[in-house]
Amino acid sequence: MPDIDIHHAHTLPDDDARRAVQEVADKLSERFGVACEWSGDDLNFHTSGVDGRIAVAPGELHVTAQLGFLMSAFKGPIESEIRRVLSERFA
Repeated sequence: MPDIDIHHAHTLPDDDARRAVQEVADKLSERFGVACEWSGDDLNFHTSGVDGRIAVAPGELHVTAQLGFLMSAFKGPIESEIRRVLSERFA
């Protein structure tokens, strides 16, 4: 079971949703060195202590992440920040 499991509704067309997810991924990569790659409609990401996926589906994004031991101490702030970014970008 993932440490973080977020479902977030959106109203964007699929291509626009994928572009928006890519923009978020680019910022994460720039700020935190997160490596990202697409596999179909899923954006897989990882960095030290975090492995996750953002699945883009019609009308919904599904974010899951496994946190390593040290990162699990920051689960609350990490999850809050993910929810904030999703709300801003996919309102």
